[in-house]
Amino acid sequence: MTAGSEPTAGSELTVVLVKAGKTKIRYPAALVADDGTRVTVRAPWAAPGVRDFGFVRFEPGDVFTEHYWRDAWFAVKEVRTGAGELKGWYCDVTRPAVLRDGELLVEDLDLDLWVSADRTAVLRLDEDEFEESGLAGRDPEAATAAVAALDELEGIARTAEGFAGLLG
Repeated sequence: MTAGSEPTAGSELTVVLVKAGKTKIRYPAALVADDGTRVTVRAPWAAPGVRDFGFVRFEPGDVFTEHYWRDAWFAVKEVRTGAGELKGWYCDVTRPAVLRDGELLVEDLDLDLWVSADRTAVLRLDEDEFEESGLAGRDPEAATAAVAALDELEGIARTAEGFAGLLG
């Protein structure tokens, strides 16, 4: 892809996840769609080895279909096994995503939500990390937007439709 050109479906992007001003992880992902507001990519589990959260395990072979918005403070990641079985949705509270020069830049704001495939578990995660981050003192508007985004995600997850309306 040449500098400044727009990526097309199937092209490879690099997702760059930044946390507290430092790059947390970079990984390749295939662009699925970009409607100008939402960017959807697909990528295999990018971290080394297995990450067991207790309520879900992410492991080599898992496939993430990740939805990022340029105008919303969150990302929703559908997680499936390599065989296609839905594990659930891992949602990150983030600043709005920026797609530039083949990189999808996302700033993680610590708050997360997990929704199991059967939607019986809706778990708010890392609220302690968010408090410890000091974002409320440094950038109160961003902190307020982050908490509102987590509340919005939880509200969507608990509806009869779940994420189908948001991701459809």
